[in-house]
Amino acid sequence: MSESDRNFAPQSAAPLGFAQRFSLLHDKADDDVIDSSLRAGIELRGATAWILMFAILVASIGLNINSPAVIIGAMLISPLMGPIVGIGYGIGIFDFALIRRSLLNLGIAAAISLVTSTLYFVLTPLDEAQSELLARTTPTLWDVLIALTGGLAGIIGMTRREKSNVIPGVAIATALMPPLCTAGYGLANGNWAVFGGAFYLFSINCVFIAVATVIVIEFLRLPHRKFVDQRVERRVKRTLLMVVMLTGLPSIYLAIQLVDNEVFGHRARQFVREEFSGGATHVVDTRLHGAIPPPISRPNSRRSIPTAARC
Repeated sequence: MSESDRNFAPQSAAPLGFAQRFSLLHDKADDDVIDSSLRAGIELRGATAWILMFAILVASIGLNINSPAVIIGAMLISPLMGPIVGIGYGIGIFDFALIRRSLLNLGIAAAISLVTSTLYFVLTPLDEAQSELLARTTPTLWDVLIALTGGLAGIIGMTRREKSNVIPGVAIATALMPPLCTAGYGLANGNWAVFGGAFYLFSINCVFIAVATVIVIEFLRLPHRKFVDQRVERRVKRTLLMVVMLTGLPSIYLAIQLVDNEVFGHRARQFVREEFSGGATHVVDTRLHGAIPPPISRPNSRRSIPTAARC
């Protein structure tokens, strides 16, 4: 090879160092691009409102017929993520007008979702509460971790120069729509325990996705919209911490209950296997009445459903 050929030969890329490989600044989009992209997803108007209603109907049908595939499809077309990320972004850059606008749009979206799902469950002839629906009534600490880590993945993907396919995965993992549909089921049947558990799960997802957004925005050092003095900044951080604690602490208690039930169930099944193994004895079915509370019947409700069960 001649000297000129060697000069024009393609040079292999230098291997990435450890810091570069895990740097969030390496392929970050421009600040203005991130700002316009996150603000664009906040507004709920025009076609977005119709998409939300149809997505809620799809999710309600999926919960009603116990079809995970249908529920996942509804989560993929849901536009609920935008206002939640907008709240976190507004907190991260201290843009209080953006926070108010995001909260307004999230409230409208939640109201539309509850009305749509409640009407569906009032009209549907399928009365039985399926396992996919019941699974959204008892949120625990694991739901907090899912919302936080899913939110971190989502906002990191939104702030890249090249958009990845992480957003649909985050929409499925954090599952914003099924809890709202389950809350609509509770309203349709006057079951406030189901409504409260499902809406609490929705609140966990909203709060911790917003917190994840704040964390990443702070790390990326995106510019604040205006000057904020230290007192206002401390007040915002204290308020955020209080909201996080009030939202997260009940989930720890519910997680402890879930673990206790799982341990009890494992020991009971192990006892049955040991005591009835061998010989002519064959255990066909095992039901643990101590691990799951019995169904609650409400006099004015058409249905009786267990309030805490993960099937």
